[in-house]
Amino acid sequence: MTHLVFFEKPGCGGNARQRSALMAAGHTLERRNLLTAHWTADSLLAFFAPLPVPDWFNRAAPRVKSGEIQPESLSAEAALTLLLNEPLLIRRPLMQRSDNDSRHVGFDTAVVDAWVGLGTNPASASAGEGCASPTERCAAPV
Repeated sequence: MTHLVFFEKPGCGGNARQRSALMAAGHTLERRNLLTAHWTADSLLAFFAPLPVPDWFNRAAPRVKSGEIQPESLSAEAALTLLLNEPLLIRRPLMQRSDNDSRHVGFDTAVVDAWVGLGTNPASASAGEGCASPTERCAAPV
């Protein structure tokens, strides 16, 4: 299948489900810590350029969830500054194919299936974005 570089937040239950679905479909993953990766504006734009600015943001991040940060009101430049300074705000996972260097943001199951294939494994159905339950709290980053 496909080898993917998978940028995640360590300890995140949602990322664990996503990894599980990808591996069950036969993909191999090179896991990287999204929070400690050495991001630049260019490296983030390589993932985000085709998307509207609001789609760059992790909607579950505390500052977004509280309304303190409103992605819909930000310019690309202001958004990049926030994301570079506070990687927790970055929508995850970020994934990159090693065979053709294409990139993907987030985990909409149907879109990921069309991009790399998820097959019919049961893990795929529940692998979408976000935490497993409203009461689940992701572990603190390692």
